[in-house]
Amino acid sequence: MEPSCKLVAVYGGEKNRTPSIQKQIPVITVLVGEALSGFSVPEVVRIIRLKDGLSVLELFHGATLAFKDLAMTCTVRFLNYFLQKENRRATVLVGTSGDTGGSAIQSAKGLSGLDVVVIYPRGRITPVQEKHMISCLEDNVHVFAADGSSDDIDQPLRSLFANQELVKSHSLMSLNSVNWSRVMIQLAHFIYAYLELSGMEHTEANAALPELEVVVPTGGAGNIAAGYIVKEMGLPLKLVAMVNSNDIVHRTITTGDFSMADNIKQTLAPAIDIQDPYNMERVFWMLLGRDGALVKNMMEEFQNIHRYFIPENHRKLLSQVLSTGTVTDEGILETMRRCWKENQYVLCPHTAVAVWHHYHCPPSPRLNRCYIATASPAKFQTAVEKAGLTFDLPDEVLALEKLPTRYQNLERSVNWRKDWEYRLIECIQSVAAARKNRGAYYL
Repeated sequence: MEPSCKLVAVYGGEKNRTPSIQKQIPVITVLVGEALSGFSVPEVVRIIRLKDGLSVLELFHGATLAFKDLAMTCTVRFLNYFLQKENRRATVLVGTSGDTGGSAIQSAKGLSGLDVVVIYPRGRITPVQEKHMISCLEDNVHVFAADGSSDDIDQPLRSLFANQELVKSHSLMSLNSVNWSRVMIQLAHFIYAYLELSGMEHTEANAALPELEVVVPTGGAGNIAAGYIVKEMGLPLKLVAMVNSNDIVHRTITTGDFSMADNIKQTLAPAIDIQDPYNMERVFWMLLGRDGALVKNMMEEFQNIHRYFIPENHRKLLSQVLSTGTVTDEGILETMRRCWKENQYVLCPHTAVAVWHHYHCPPSPRLNRCYIATASPAKFQTAVEKAGLTFDLPDEVLALEKLPTRYQNLERSVNWRKDWEYRLIECIQSVAAARKNRGAYYL
């Protein structure tokens, strides 16, 4: 399905560029158009206007029914373009809390110059999220199911990326939102939401642009970092980062307590069950005058001892650009039920984390608001059923049940970090050997 001209224009087709950039625009437009052509609605993203000013921006119409597909499909197209142009190969490492892994796999499967190694937290994601990963049998897809949380998975991945010899010899890359391209592409849906919902068309000439409040379910904080960048670019956005019971972002903004809890709580919104929101580093950097040395010290202390207390003057700056709230599982279910009762519209549990804000902090009449819908409820049937609701599963989700699977387990052991690291290195090296011999990896 061809994406709408308006959306492609926001993502990649702007005029009045410098000559060097202008030459690249046809390539960018083609790549973006190809990336977005597989979405199930022609406009790619869709705004649903419900009662009492509840405007939901649906970002989940890609292959894996999650907002990650927007940036992932484009990023993989860009990456593949340059790999082919330079006649190179790369190996991508992806740690996932649920949605990123499936999106990376579906975007990159079958590409000849790219191998994708994905690690997911076994038993902590939904069956649909899992099937999007383990049912892909393409030769360039390698999936590991780890006995731990998504934050546990990040630890061996950090070690691998710190091994510069390994990175250079195997062209290791990340498709997590630490990859700037992912965040850059996410700027577009904030701009699109502003153009559609701010009411700027009713603003008189020379008057200040109206504000738009955007409420974002937040885990790793890549999406909220993108929103902050758009705000820094000049659009008058008010940003609200809503979290579940894994509330490190909420505590950071409200009290300055940037510290991990002892354990990640498993909630009905598993994709944001995160206590290491690494994109907050980008937020801190922009907030604190682009002081790289200061932010580097902050993040190193946080990674070393899993806590850092934000000075009060910095916390106040942060609270001026981000508001926040935290929602329990019961709050998620209550929001899903109320939205259905009032609108006959089923929310996914992550979107419910955002929409909870609508019911408990009603907007003022003069302020338009947008709630980011990050995933389809089809991926979270357990939460839908717990809310006492039903949702007809699309055919592509039902078909997942019948597909064969392939994956390897990473078990918990006394030295699990080193064990997982060794297993992943072994995979990377053996895949590289197969590619060098121009052979298939899986027989």
